[in-house]
Amino acid sequence: MCTDTSHNPRDCQCKGGQMRGFLQPRLLLYLAQKPAHGYELMEALGKYPDISIDPGGLYRTLRGLEEDGWVKSTWDTHGGGPARRVYELTDQGLDFLHAWAVNIRKTRQQLAEFLAEYQNLFPNERS
Repeated sequence: MCTDTSHNPRDCQCKGGQMRGFLQPRLLLYLAQKPAHGYELMEALGKYPDISIDPGGLYRTLRGLEEDGWVKSTWDTHGGGPARRVYELTDQGLDFLHAWAVNIRKTRQQLAEFLAEYQNLFPNERS
């Protein structure tokens, strides 16, 4: 586990240093606010150092979300330039986002309990 805070968390090569599997809820949460195209989603994800994704991975994830029925896409042919695929959250996707929130709350509680127990066992350790 990385304890060096002097570098960008995205650059961490340590095992367990990043939260895995958090891309889906981030995408769903963003799309709950408004429909967006891939470049806009990539830019929005760039704000979160815990998420490291390449464009190919983003589009594979979006296709998977679409196959599962959690997002839908349409082609935007308005404006100049090539057509862009715009992604939008479905009702099923909103239900899935709510389920993520429930699970994250449960995980947060479990983490708080773990950290309290850890702190009792190792009171002099910085965490």
